[in-house]
Amino acid sequence: MADLQSIKTRFGIIGNFPALNRALEKSIQVAPTDISVLVIGESGVGKEFIPKIIHAESRRKHQPYIVVNCGAIPEGTIDSELFGHEKGAFTGATSTRKGYFEVADGGTIFLDEVGELPLQTQVRLLRVLESGEFMKVGSSQVQKTNVRIVAATNVNMMKAITDGRFREDLYYRLNTVQIDMPALRERKGDIHLLFRKFAIDFAEKYRMPELKLTDDAVSYLENYAFPGNVRQLRNLVEQMTVVEQNREVNSVKLAEYIPMNANLPAVVQKSSGENAGSDFGSEREIMYKILFDMRNDINDLKSLTSELIKNRGNVDLSSQEKNLINRIYTPETQTANPNSLLYFENNHQKEVHHPTIISDNDDHHYNDVEDIEIEEAKPESLSLQNNEKDLIIKALEKHKGRRNRAADELGISQRTLYRKIKQYNLEE
Repeated sequence: MADLQSIKTRFGIIGNFPALNRALEKSIQVAPTDISVLVIGESGVGKEFIPKIIHAESRRKHQPYIVVNCGAIPEGTIDSELFGHEKGAFTGATSTRKGYFEVADGGTIFLDEVGELPLQTQVRLLRVLESGEFMKVGSSQVQKTNVRIVAATNVNMMKAITDGRFREDLYYRLNTVQIDMPALRERKGDIHLLFRKFAIDFAEKYRMPELKLTDDAVSYLENYAFPGNVRQLRNLVEQMTVVEQNREVNSVKLAEYIPMNANLPAVVQKSSGENAGSDFGSEREIMYKILFDMRNDINDLKSLTSELIKNRGNVDLSSQEKNLINRIYTPETQTANPNSLLYFENNHQKEVHHPTIISDNDDHHYNDVEDIEIEEAKPESLSLQNNEKDLIIKALEKHKGRRNRAADELGISQRTLYRKIKQYNLEE
């Protein structure tokens, strides 16, 4: 039986976090048996290493090893992919086909994203686990297979069982041994080690000098939540290796690639054993909050504007009203504008006889306060899509098209902002 360090070296696994070591040790321990294993962990943590280790350290290592991404196969064809089909079993079945369980006989099958399996397929899989028997689609002949099954999922399995999306009996058959892979944010001491490893790999691949981090950048990286885990870190290092001209990266430069508040919309799923039903806020909830806060500010601003107009600007503003103005109008753009509210606030002791008020109809201007009639406010649009688009446009204008800062202002990730820009045709 191989030891822990030789396994890390063989499979290129970096890190010394206790939970990671425990997961690898359990893999080595169960490898010589035929016990089914369920690997639990968030997307991008490296769950795919566990079945590779189990197969390589088992008696089946010279037999086939097949990886099946259950979430990538359409529901209508997954039974055929796994168990095969007979000629004429369905439209397009022009010949008999072997499925993965027949091809991998004697070896190991890794069912990635097993939580995405359709219920009908779960019944077939349960039969394989219990008796080693299956039938091809369109056949009545029972076939035997001797396959070791290792499954992995980032789905909250207990919630999926409660919702009726996953069979409880299948869960316990798959979960004879559970191996939990820790999230990258829990492995703070391993983050810099992984960065250095990826930096060396990509420097060699692209024939460029190796990236190095300053101390403040290391601290920044270790305090980032990494919703995409090791996969996100690897992609980050590859991108920076190609793009960055300065090979020493500090925290300011790092923040341009991964803004710290980009962690807010990330939804973190816990393992099925501990309070797995707890979820955090989504981007939509954050956007709703922003929109409703803006709506309240606009209503308050309308009332304040009406009072300023009626009193020719000679109004003592409360601290709350001043804060409202400061939130909505920036001094750089508003202080010098005679028509702005900040002008009224800063100059309310001066006599202002003719403020220019522009109505909803741009063709009408009023130069005398006595001539102004306060029109009834039109009903505000509560369309999330319209308000979201306006927010994005304002954020981009405020930051002069700098998308990273606009995303920071909106409290969303850059990736989400890019998607919204494309969705609303704001590319220009």
